[in-house]
Amino acid sequence: MVLNYTFELLSDLERSKLDYNRLLPAMIQSAYLSSEGLEGGYFLGSIDQDVVEAPGKQFRWSSNSPTFGIVSAVAARPLVSTLGPLSRLVAHSIDSVRDPRIVAQTVDYLAGFVRTLMVQWRQNKLSEIDVAEEADFLDAESREITLPALWKMLRNCLYSVVIALRAVLGRTINDPALAANSSAPYISMQCLHILRNMYFISSRMGQNASSQQTFVMLAAIDILSQYPVLAENFLRSIKPSDIGQIPAHPVERCLDLFFLNVGEHFPLVLSSETNEELLLSAAFPYLAAGANSLLLEIFEAAHSLVLVVFAIPHNSELAAKQLPFYIENLFAVFPNNLSGRQFRLAFKTVIQITAPPSPLANTQPLLPSILLEVVHDRALKASSTPIPPQGPNPDMSQSSPLSEQAVLTLALLDSLSFLRVEHLKEWLPLAAQLINTISDRNMRHACIDRFWEALAGGEMDVDRSHCCVTWWSTEGGRELVLFGAETGPEESDESGPYMSGAVGGVAPESKL
Repeated sequence: MVLNYTFELLSDLERSKLDYNRLLPAMIQSAYLSSEGLEGGYFLGSIDQDVVEAPGKQFRWSSNSPTFGIVSAVAARPLVSTLGPLSRLVAHSIDSVRDPRIVAQTVDYLAGFVRTLMVQWRQNKLSEIDVAEEADFLDAESREITLPALWKMLRNCLYSVVIALRAVLGRTINDPALAANSSAPYISMQCLHILRNMYFISSRMGQNASSQQTFVMLAAIDILSQYPVLAENFLRSIKPSDIGQIPAHPVERCLDLFFLNVGEHFPLVLSSETNEELLLSAAFPYLAAGANSLLLEIFEAAHSLVLVVFAIPHNSELAAKQLPFYIENLFAVFPNNLSGRQFRLAFKTVIQITAPPSPLANTQPLLPSILLEVVHDRALKASSTPIPPQGPNPDMSQSSPLSEQAVLTLALLDSLSFLRVEHLKEWLPLAAQLINTISDRNMRHACIDRFWEALAGGEMDVDRSHCCVTWWSTEGGRELVLFGAETGPEESDESGPYMSGAVGGVAPESKL
């Protein structure tokens, strides 16, 4: 404790005299494993006995309960209340320790602590309540007093562990002993296991809430990616327990989310068979789950993972086999379960995967046009009613609501820059005609703006740009896009501003 408070005042010379080989294990065990610190995480399991049923079929964890007193006492301990400065001292010790084996031992201590923390939370009644359901299943006192205090302490635990892991990976990258093949991948796997066991905390804050956590995850993934066999073994060790099914328990779904987010970085180093067996089989159950508010984040993660697997060059045969199922699912969930932004992004990525220079474009060169034909036909028959905002976080980037027809049209326009030139010549007039079928003026002009952006915004390469310029300037493209829908079919030609003597019957007699 004295060193924790005075360390910032010590000179570099005095700091160099410290025996970090003895200091580092003492700090880790005192802060995380001792009765003066976090008690190895066992305090979390004791909460369950005081979580009782309240009126209205809700759970209550009273602020007067003995276990809340225990949690408050743990949070008030000097080693826990100063966990932030202490974690920075731990990180400095990891950087300065002379024996690399102590760094690996530190990771083992942290792994044991977070594993216990995860198990204790899993056995708690509170873990059965999803974040989106807390307002329905927790009483006001639990939501406003007891749980915020608990999550504050757990977040502090997360931050302190992440700071230590950042130092561990930094040392691993720079230390020849830890960077060896016999050490580096195993330390990386340990770090990822630690992040996985703490994902029930970090998932509540969002993936990008901590830059240091992002660094730890990506650095560990980068190191492990250099060892494909070990990477596959790691993914198999954390794969969903009941692969192919959506688990009912929120903690299990949280672990599935971690698997999907981490697995997204490994398809390039895995074989096609492993990608299909391990990654796609875990993602497919969530592809149709967009309507469930509890699964929105994992729903997007599943789509992202599937698209990454399809985009890997050596997975071209796998993509050709699974794309029909994915496209069918994509149209099945839009617009009820999938927002316009998500659909456009997914469809654009699919077209990019099937277009040159993808290997899939060599074996099935007509596939992009076939997919665009499907979108074109569905757009002609789609509803023109604006799609209402979906989910707790609706798209805010849209200036005005769009209909299903407009979104499908925009998806087609998003994909034009990936087509071969000969296919682009065919689809430019079809896209313009499709825009003209949109009856709502605002939606139609939104599509025109996107069309113009696709043509002139730098998305096309030289050959495609030349094709677009030729079509726009000399082949009637400008007139078709800008004026093709100005006069509706219900309007009479007589409403035009014609000269009286130029059309019609005999000109009226002169009055002169």
